[in-house]
Amino acid sequence: MARYRGPETKIARKFGEAIFGYDKAFEKRNYPPGQHGLAKKRKGSAKEYAIQLREKQKAKYTYGVLERQFRKTFETASSKQGITGAVLLQLLESRLDNVIYRFGLSPSRRGARQLVTHGHIMVNGQSVNIPSYRLSPGDKITVRPKSKNMENFSAAGSGKKYPWLDWNPSSQEGTFIAVPEREQIPENINEQLIVELYSK
Repeated sequence: MARYRGPETKIARKFGEAIFGYDKAFEKRNYPPGQHGLAKKRKGSAKEYAIQLREKQKAKYTYGVLERQFRKTFETASSKQGITGAVLLQLLESRLDNVIYRFGLSPSRRGARQLVTHGHIMVNGQSVNIPSYRLSPGDKITVRPKSKNMENFSAAGSGKKYPWLDWNPSSQEGTFIAVPEREQIPENINEQLIVELYSK
C-alpha cells in the first residue's frame, strides 16, 4: 500500500511545526529547509489558494494519508451530516493506525501503521491489518496475544490520555469510546481552508 517514505523532519520544517511528533532534529533546526531557510521571507503575502493547499498538505502528512485516499475521506465527510471540516478530522481520528498512535503503542503514526500491517493488532477479537480501518464507538482494540511480550508494547499506554479513548496497560486492551468532538482533537489544522479548497 502506498505511503510517504521520505524524510519527516524536512516536511515538519516546511510547515514550521513537529507534525509527526517529537523530533530532536526539528528542535535544532525549526526553520524552513533549503539554503534560504533562515533568510527573510519575500515581500507580499501568500495567495489564498497556496494557503489552502498548504493546510491540506499538512493534514495529509499529519495523518499519513496520500491524496487519493484523503480525497475519498473528504467526499465521505461531505456526505455526512454536520460540519464537513470537523467530520473530516473525526474520520481521520477514527482510523485504526491513528488510534494505535493515540494509545501510545507507537511514538509515531508511521510506526503505528507498521504495527497494524504486521498483524499485531486485533479489533473485537479479529485480526485487522488495514491501517485505514475505521473504528466505531464501542470497538475493542487489543494487542495480539503472541505479540504482547514484544518490547514495543512494554511501555504501552504511557502517553497522553484522551477522553474518547480508554486504554488498560496491564491487559493491553483499549476501547474506542466515542468519535471525538472537534474541540478535543489536538492537531493544529484549519479544516475550513481544506473545505474551501475542495469546494472550488
